[in-house]
Amino acid sequence: MRFLNREQAGRQLASRLLGYKAEAPIVLGLPRGGVPVAFEVAQALEAPLDIWVVRKVGAPGFQEYGLGAVAEGGIVYLNPEALDDVGASTEEVQEIVQRKSAEVADRAQRFRGGQPPPRVEGRTVILVDDGIATGGTVRAAIQSLRLARPGKLVLAVPVAASQTLEELQRLADDVVCLFDTPALYAIGAWYEDFQQIPDEEVVRLLELARGGTSLGLQPSQA
Repeated sequence: MRFLNREQAGRQLASRLLGYKAEAPIVLGLPRGGVPVAFEVAQALEAPLDIWVVRKVGAPGFQEYGLGAVAEGGIVYLNPEALDDVGASTEEVQEIVQRKSAEVADRAQRFRGGQPPPRVEGRTVILVDDGIATGGTVRAAIQSLRLARPGKLVLAVPVAASQTLEELQRLADDVVCLFDTPALYAIGAWYEDFQQIPDEEVVRLLELARGGTSLGLQPSQA
């Protein structure tokens, strides 16, 4: 299975989530790539759309290798096995975590235009991303959302690594995935079009979901 783009993946994913429409859920996309997918889900379920900001914590000198993630609410997830593999010092990791925590706060501010995080207590929350490989960012997002005490937490993705998905099923109340595979390799390999989503597009989709017209924002320097 390959998806044409995130929008098509979102529409297909939405068809598997229609049963939640009666629960008046709130849909949260993980910026940036998860937001176009989440937008389609929110439209189909006639649900409000917001974001939940998470940043990957990369290894010192090799940021592409994920050690874990930092999420809204100050939640930090670090993979012990990954830490052992890279042999990074506690000081090095703490410095990266602090920097990523500042990035989370900055992005949440810019994406929401200064608005507070959504109130999710007691509600059904559908957390959406464009795919899951190692699961560090999603795990941090789930853990931080749990602190907000949602009534139900649903994880929804178009594609995921089988082993990671199995681990995440223990953290969410429900997991909806269109396709899981033990040989994921890279999420982008499962999309025809997997171009990077700019910050301006995240803001535009959030404004559109609220029924407004986005004026955009200044391009990010990140």
